[in-house]
Amino acid sequence: MLLCFAVYRCAVSPTGDRLYITNYQQDKLLTLARDGTLLATYSDPALEGPHGLHVTPAGQVLVCGWPHTVLQVGWEGESKLANLATEEDGVWYPVSVCYSSTTSSIIVGQRWNDNILVFRVE
Repeated sequence: MLLCFAVYRCAVSPTGDRLYITNYQQDKLLTLARDGTLLATYSDPALEGPHGLHVTPAGQVLVCGWPHTVLQVGWEGESKLANLATEEDGVWYPVSVCYSSTTSSIIVGQRWNDNILVFRVE
């Protein structure tokens, strides 16, 4: 059973058939079907306290992990596809992430920091 205090951020797939939820207390990304059925649970040491979450128009799942990571997770919510940015790239406690198709960029907002990071992607 998914309790309301377990949901920190949520995002919907472009087709509307999947709901992605970050649970920062349990360090997990949950993937649910439209009817609420749990489809997948993803956890990773780099996904401690997941905060920001975004699904691109192409269905790519982006999630911020504390303290210093932005990951891309497969659309099924079961596997990490890539570390998109880390502390080496200037990421420090990311709390929001968004993909801009206009500029082909990933935009990352950070906690306790006035810097917004912009990463160009191909």
